[in-house]
Order: sequence, then C-alpha cells, then structure tokens
Amino acid sequence: MIARGSLRSRLLGWLLISTAILGLIALTDTWFEARRTAQGVSDRVLAGSALAIAERVSVDLSGVIEVDIPYSALDMLASAAEDQVFYRVDGPDGFLTGYEGLARAPRPDGADTGFADGSFGEIRLRIATRYGQVSTGEDVLPFSVTVAESTRARDELARSILLRSALRMAGLAAGAALIVWITVTIALRPLDRLARTIATRAPDDLSPLRADIPSEVASPIEAMNSFMARLDGAVAALRNFTGNAGHQLRTPLATVRAQLALVARGGPDSRDGIAKAETALIRAERVLAQLLMLARIDAAAARRALPVTDIAAIARSTTAEAIPEATRFGHDLGFEGDDALPARADPVLCAELLTNLVDNAIRYAGPHATITVRAYPAPDGPVLEVEDDGPGLPPDAIPRLVARQDLRTDAGQGTHGLGLAVVAEIARLFGASLDFVPAGAGKGHVIRCRFPALDAA
Repeated sequence: MIARGSLRSRLLGWLLISTAILGLIALTDTWFEARRTAQGVSDRVLAGSALAIAERVSVDLSGVIEVDIPYSALDMLASAAEDQVFYRVDGPDGFLTGYEGLARAPRPDGADTGFADGSFGEIRLRIATRYGQVSTGEDVLPFSVTVAESTRARDELARSILLRSALRMAGLAAGAALIVWITVTIALRPLDRLARTIATRAPDDLSPLRADIPSEVASPIEAMNSFMARLDGAVAALRNFTGNAGHQLRTPLATVRAQLALVARGGPDSRDGIAKAETALIRAERVLAQLLMLARIDAAAARRALPVTDIAAIARSTTAEAIPEATRFGHDLGFEGDDALPARADPVLCAELLTNLVDNAIRYAGPHATITVRAYPAPDGPVLEVEDDGPGLPPDAIPRLVARQDLRTDAGQGTHGLGLAVVAEIARLFGASLDFVPAGAGKGHVIRCRFPALDAA
C-alpha cells in the first residue's frame, strides 16, 4: 500500500489554504473599510476646521468681506504623519486669501459642506469646502472656505488597521492549526487502537472487527469486515475441499494398496486383486474429478455473472455422449425436449450437472432401465430433468446425499453423495431449485432442476 501523506497534514494543508483564501478576501474588505473609516475621520476634522474659519468671516464698514484666520483651526489638522495643510477663502467676487491654486470641492445639494479628492502640485489632498453667507445689513454676501490636507495620515491609519487585522487573522489561523493538530491526534487514537488490534490478531482469525471508531470511518471497516467474511468463506471452502479430498480418496487408495499387496504375494487371487485395484483407481479418479469440480464451483461463485446458455443443446450432447455407457449397462437412454432453451448458466458447469444426473441414473437405476433426459420451458422457468424407472432414492437419504458436508460412501452403492452434492452446488450457483419426485408411472423417480426465468434473472 502506498501512503499519500497523513490525514493530519492534509487537514492542516486544506485549513491553511482555505484560511489564506478567506484571509485575502477579508483583508481586502478590511482595507476598503479602513480607508472609509480613515476618510470619515479626516472629513470630520476638515469640516470642523472649515467651520471654525467660516465663523471668523465678517463684513467691514465699507461692505467688503474680511476674514481673520484662526490658525488654531489649521493646527487641529496637524498629525504624526506630518501632513501638509492648505486653505482658501473666496468671496462673492472670487479669491480672497490663502492658496489660490487650491481647488474647491463642489457644493452638494442640501448641504453646507462638500468633500472631494484632489491634488496640489504632486501632493494628493482631501478637500473640504464650507459654503456660507454673511449679512451687510442691506444685503447678503456668499462666501466659501476651503481646507485641504495631504492624505499621509489617512493612508497611515488605513495601513495600521490593515496590519492589525492581518496579525489577528494570522494568530487565529495559527490557533486553529494547533487545535486541528491536537484534535486530529486525539480523533485518530481509535484508528491506532484498531491497527494494534489487527496487528495482534492470529492469522486464522477472520471474525468481524469490533472497535470504538468514529462514524466517518465506519464504512471502510464494514467493507473490511465484508471482505474478511468472503475470505473466511473461501478458506472454509478450501478446508472443506481438502477434508473431502482426504476422506474420499483414503478408502480407494487403501483398497489399491491392499490389492497390490495381494498381487505381490503372487497367489491365485492375483488376477482378481488387479481388477479390484483397477476399479479402486477408477473410483479414485472419479472422486478426484468431482472434488475438483466442487473447487471450480467455489471459484465460479465469486464471479456471479452468468451468461445466457442453450441448455437444450447441452442436454442433447450430454445424452448422446452417455449412450455408449448406458448401452453397456443395458439401459435405454433418450432425450426429449425443445430445439433451443435459453437459461442463465455456465455451459461447463451445466454440462457437469447433467452428466452427474445421467451417470447416477445409469449406475443406480437397476438393470435394463429406461432413462429419459428432458429440457422444456415452464411458466416459472426452464427445466432440466432426468427420469428413470429404477427403484428410486429413499426420501430420508436425499438430504444427506446432496449435503456437501457429509460426502460418505454408501456400502455397495458407490459415491451417490458426491455426485449429487456437485449437482446441488451447481444448482445453488445458478439460483435453480432441485427437486426429487417420484415418477408419474409410480415406478422410478425424477430429479428436476428448475432454472430462474430469464426476465427474473
């Protein structure tokens, strides 16, 4: 397994990236807000200074506007940033005093003071103009007082606000990173305990994992438990296979050893011993083939996907291949059914299922039996069946013969159980039902395998 960085480092990385993005957005908003705040403060001071000068505007005896500049009004604009201050006073006939090149702020509707950004030479300014009137007794004369200040203090205040905000945000990000580091470390302790539990488990312990874990990681643990359950099933199937192999092969091989020992003595029974040894070897070969087929069924069960197969064609070919063996036993073997019958089944396993049924009928139906293989459609699904007119199977023996866990050899009967166990396993894999019913004529029996309908598969 390739580790792609710790969960802790990923969380911290995403936290820092998201904090940086949100921080940039917040600092941008803070910068504009700081400038608005600094400008608001500056505008109030400028407006106060202009008002103080406007209050000193008067008319002399000749009816001419005069102004006595209170320099305290300009001193209030002094700042640590050493801003430059400019002023200008205008009467009804134009410029009266101050800096003539200083621009005036336009008068807004319904207000006495207007504000504007401007410049004086290369100096950036914030300008406030106070518009007023003075009475001569006979007339009213308009005037305006303009006060301007360079923007150093305003910019310095905005930068100071921005810097303090950035420092606070950096502190919050560092605190959040520390909290995440500690929280993740504590939150991952159940996973560390789970890892130690798995590491100390015995190799054959495939029981489900039980641990106090966060709900976010419950799904992977459930998937692991599901995998371990499947693995346990595979191991159990392997144990079952080896157990069956040892049990089923022990008896014929012991027979071979005994008969070969008789042959080695060279007695009159040597020819009979050789025949018995050959029979035992044939039987061992058959048992081994059946056990290997059970192993193949276990492997096919993991795939689940079954193709659509013409089981009527398989039934015809299987019947044709078994006719010589049936003739040797004196049986009449035939096929009845449709030309084509589709069903979901693995072709090789379907042929093995039918081969086992026909072989059991040939071997155990009694002398000169009539054996019929059928393939036909039914309302609830396609059907394969094998009927013979032999003595049939005792009803109480059927569960044992199809049970894979009890594949014992019947004395004098051969290995009914192993062949029928293979049939039962294949039918289970196909999702088919397996029925053992008496034949319609009252003699013999029918083994019927009913496949699921295609539209229900």
